[in-house]
Amino acid sequence: MKFTKMHGCGNDYIYINGFTEKIPPEKKPELVKRISDRHFGIGGDGAIFINPSEDADFEMEMFNADGTRAEMCGNGIRCVGKYVYDHKMTDKTEISVVSAGKVKYLTMTVENGAVSTVRVNMGQPVLEPEQIPVISKKETVVDEPIVVNGKEFKMTCVSMGNPHAVVFVENVKQFPVETIGPYFENHENFPNRTNTEFVEIVDRTHMKMRVYERGTGETLACGTGCCASVVAATLNGLIDGSAKVEVLGGVIEVTWDREENQIYMTGPAETVFEGEINV
Repeated sequence: MKFTKMHGCGNDYIYINGFTEKIPPEKKPELVKRISDRHFGIGGDGAIFINPSEDADFEMEMFNADGTRAEMCGNGIRCVGKYVYDHKMTDKTEISVVSAGKVKYLTMTVENGAVSTVRVNMGQPVLEPEQIPVISKKETVVDEPIVVNGKEFKMTCVSMGNPHAVVFVENVKQFPVETIGPYFENHENFPNRTNTEFVEIVDRTHMKMRVYERGTGETLACGTGCCASVVAATLNGLIDGSAKVEVLGGVIEVTWDREENQIYMTGPAETVFEGEINV
């Protein structure tokens, strides 16, 4: 099986061309677990199959490193845009990509014949608890207390096609993300588990974020997490709807257009290497 290793701000996935590589659906979860292993496989935060689609130009079929399906990945979808353009599967710089039934629209910036950055219309943030999903009796979960591993935190919950719990902290560098993250992910208040963002507000246009991703662990970046963090910070009055989000692997720019109620995310997409592995 041929593959391409790509990343967006260090959030790395193994990309497989579903047009040419025919992997039976029932074999994909175990295959993804094997190739995502950083010691015995290719190594990555998961795998993404780029497939034909009747609903968009392409389909993104995404799996976490543990072999579970995921609905959306902001860094992943930017790399899908780069993949299909750089591999000459399209000559358009504006394309549509569907993931888990939701269509997103991408605009690629091309330099020297290859895509360098991608802007994605990530659509509307979802704030209704039952649609995120998160268990709550409130209409929206904003600055709501939650007890995790015996300690109370305040969380704001958003779905960007996948669930996020955003927690604001004073010093994100020193925060024990790898210790607390699993307790959030598997907390009883999240029926489908959750991604958790730990966010430090630097000023009204700049924030620092670390993320514990559902099914993967701490990663260097999370595009949907950056989007959810900007929404959460705006709802809490900490920023004004737009910010540069500094993650461990780089910087992602996010704007929440309140009039359109659309989230726009811009960031890099890079190819690491290509190869072939026996499956």
